[in-house]
Amino acid sequence: MVVAEAASFQATPARDAPSDFHRFAFMGSGKEYFGIWIVNVLLTIVTLGIYSAWAKVRRNRYFYGNTVLLGRAFEYHAKGKQILIGRVIVFSYLIVYNLLLTFVPIAGIILILLSLFFIPWLVARGLRFSARVTSYRNVRFDFVGGSGGAFKAFILGGFLTVVTAGLLAPLASRWVGRYVGSNMRFGGKAFETNPAFGPLYRGLFLAIGLALAITLVVTAIVMGTLRAAPQLFESTAFDPADIQIWHWIVIVAGYVVTASLYGVVALFYSAAVRNAVWNATVFDGKHRFSSRLSRGRYTLIAITNLLATIVSLGLLRPWAAVRMARYKWALTGVTVVGAVGTLMSEIEAQSSAVGAEFMDFEGFDFGF
Repeated sequence: MVVAEAASFQATPARDAPSDFHRFAFMGSGKEYFGIWIVNVLLTIVTLGIYSAWAKVRRNRYFYGNTVLLGRAFEYHAKGKQILIGRVIVFSYLIVYNLLLTFVPIAGIILILLSLFFIPWLVARGLRFSARVTSYRNVRFDFVGGSGGAFKAFILGGFLTVVTAGLLAPLASRWVGRYVGSNMRFGGKAFETNPAFGPLYRGLFLAIGLALAITLVVTAIVMGTLRAAPQLFESTAFDPADIQIWHWIVIVAGYVVTASLYGVVALFYSAAVRNAVWNATVFDGKHRFSSRLSRGRYTLIAITNLLATIVSLGLLRPWAAVRMARYKWALTGVTVVGAVGTLMSEIEAQSSAVGAEFMDFEGFDFGF
């Protein structure tokens, strides 16, 4: 199925100059990644979670190192110590926050207000760190976004999404896409991302329609079961207490199923967001990215991955992660205008002048 979709994956050609379309690829395997994953899990358990920082480094190095474009893989240069320090900072903040909220409620409320500025700062610093420890063809990425943009994209956007019951989710998604994409740099050259509302709202309305259909079906099943229950129980020797238990079981099951299916809707919408953001991303003003994920296929892969992981007690998690990575990158590409060699020569020449400036101190990964 992935091969068939990838074969039909086309990019819009440039009009003013010769261009070539190049597709990403993920070259890893579940068997190979399993060895890394199982060691990460065991060492994380033995060290009471401390090794998880180094586990993230090993995981990212594997996935970045197997993500290929034009025959060259990406690289991840972070160190476990940097990730651990970032996590300690965030964990310490959460401890202080909960202690103050418990013993000095007023101070806890003040800390909540302060977090509206602290968290965006952490987000901006975390994105900057993630960019700077990533390279392609020995050229590092960079991120130049500030706290103000992070506040708008993540705090304000999230608030508007909640208070409008999701109707402004496309606005929030657009803000996040613009903030992350348009502040990214590679070799001194800028990316630009400006997703349109049309694809985002189409994805949202399709997701809402699916949610309504799911709700109606689940409600009908639950109500039908509850109506049929009295006749069933009257014809059998059920104790009244058992009847009450079964009522609660049906109600709880209905809530669980509904919540799970709304998770499916969220997956459906996230695929639409990825397509909209990648399709609206341009590098250096002319090289355009593309993403053609099938919303249904993406959702099905995510669900079956989750089920396989649960049934196997987690042992098929490496296979699931590799499966999803292969699908996403097979349907992602970039149209390069002009000669690739000329583009990379320009980038390498420019990056040599600016790279040393920020490589001495890359910062910490705060996990946002």
